[in-house]
Amino acid sequence: MARLLGVEIPNEKRIEASLCYIYGIGRVTSVKVLDEAGVNPDTRTGELSEDQMARIAAAITGGGIMIEGDLRRDLQIHLKRLTSINCYRGIRHRRNLPVRGQRTSTNARTRKGKRKTVGVVRK
Repeated sequence: MARLLGVEIPNEKRIEASLCYIYGIGRVTSVKVLDEAGVNPDTRTGELSEDQMARIAAAITGGGIMIEGDLRRDLQIHLKRLTSINCYRGIRHRRNLPVRGQRTSTNARTRKGKRKTVGVVRK
């Protein structure tokens, strides 16, 4: 596996898909980075030279793209701010409920977890 900016990316995949293994880089961003670095998106990661890898790393860092730890920290700071000011979204985050207006009476099992049966007492 090749290592780029501290992340292991697979050798056997196309570089366009391999860059998506870096947190914060999706398909569109990977195409833009490869275009800026002057690398063919169809090239396999294992076939890249050290110079091409360096150009890709420079395009990511120079392009102002926030990735990995910085991005995770930034998102965590945003969530912490929402919960500290007690806004509606912050309260929903704190209670582990859906944040963006979805219904919760019947769905939202992914967010709420396994059903908890309440009020059934059998003797």
